[in-house]
Amino acid sequence: MTQPFSPIASRRHFLRSTSAGFGYLAFAEMAARVAAAESSQQNPLAPKTPHFPAKAKRVIFLYMDGAPSHLDTFDYKPQLIADDGKAGKYGGTLWGSPFEFSRHGDSGLWISELFPNVARHADDLALIRSMHCDQPAHPSAMVQMHTGTSTFIRPSLGSWVVYGLGTENENMPGFLSLTPPAAGAPSYNSAFLPSVYSGSRLGRGSGRRSGPQKAIDIDNPNLSRQDQRRQIDFIQQLNRGMLDRSTGSQRNIEGVIESFELGYRMQDTMPQLMDTSQETAQTLQQYGIGNSATDSFGRQCLMARGFVEAGVRFVEISYGIWDHHSKLSENLPTRCEAVDLPIAGLLKDLKERDMLKDTLVIWGGEFGRTPNRQGRDGRDHINKGYTLWMAGGGVKGGVSYGATDEHGYEAVENPVHIHDWRATILHLLGLDHEQLTYRHAGRDYRLTDVHGNIAHDIIA
Repeated sequence: MTQPFSPIASRRHFLRSTSAGFGYLAFAEMAARVAAAESSQQNPLAPKTPHFPAKAKRVIFLYMDGAPSHLDTFDYKPQLIADDGKAGKYGGTLWGSPFEFSRHGDSGLWISELFPNVARHADDLALIRSMHCDQPAHPSAMVQMHTGTSTFIRPSLGSWVVYGLGTENENMPGFLSLTPPAAGAPSYNSAFLPSVYSGSRLGRGSGRRSGPQKAIDIDNPNLSRQDQRRQIDFIQQLNRGMLDRSTGSQRNIEGVIESFELGYRMQDTMPQLMDTSQETAQTLQQYGIGNSATDSFGRQCLMARGFVEAGVRFVEISYGIWDHHSKLSENLPTRCEAVDLPIAGLLKDLKERDMLKDTLVIWGGEFGRTPNRQGRDGRDHINKGYTLWMAGGGVKGGVSYGATDEHGYEAVENPVHIHDWRATILHLLGLDHEQLTYRHAGRDYRLTDVHGNIAHDIIA
């Protein structure tokens, strides 16, 4: 897939060409082509046909900012527990998980006691226990997870998905990022893709103090809707005049024009979708809303369900802080409690609405934690082996794919690199990661660069 047709650029070319001496027939033929293209493709967020039949139509990505310990949540290591206190193969003192694991569901997946509610959905989960990436530092690993590289500014996963598929609600962005990390612009940035594919940020910061979600600058208390429309029309006239006078590609200006129109339309739709007052008491309880421990994340999960139900293509919820170098035994249970019930509520809600089958839900952080004890009660970073899980959207449920070594240090069976993970996500959405490209700086770029193998064994 190359960059989409631009009706605005074509209009400029059309006007210049006709003024240079096109005959009447050529003039009419070009006018008809431009008009047809404008009628079908003038909205870059319009739904697009995938490369092949898709299993998933939309994505909810639950990003656990700070890297949860796989060894204490979803990667059961009995040998690590047995070797607690011994010297590790790579130095340090081994520390077996202080939390109990047990089997769940008909599939018998091993899940920690820290996720009792998610564990009830074990038969919907595909645990990828052999993830690995290139970076052991938070900022670079977070950027690589979202964009495919840790060294350059590249479009985020959500931006690529919306570029490839568009969205199903013309009054909403195709990509919403709820409480992204403080330095997390790369996680929702469109980089060299047109800016209309950038994620729209809701809320600030993914830490424990994340407050109620709010769409920044969604309303204008100083102007009526009629006056806003007049103001935007005037600004758009100036923008289009600049386009007509410019030469070459002006994607930034075109993106601004589209974003202004989208922002105007969002004023009616966004507040309605963010309003949870019409939900039943049972639904609110199911998401943990009203409980101080789960209210914040529960509201985000409930809004995410509303957003994807309304046609938003990609929603990411960031939640931290999972960086437990100390006090893991105390702080990890608190983090897990905050997200466990809301996630289970989301999965249940999607299933009851018959949406889980084509909604891909993803959970995980940027890397894992060491099997060695750090200090008295902590684990350090590790990028050679960790766990993510997926549910719905065409993934097999109740499966454990790949494995780390007996102590959970590195992936040794069916390793899944972060490039493979993104290629698999695109595949589930009906997109060929080798064909989803965009021409920039003289070459075709893609989300997986020159890498990526699809994990077919987790696909239903």
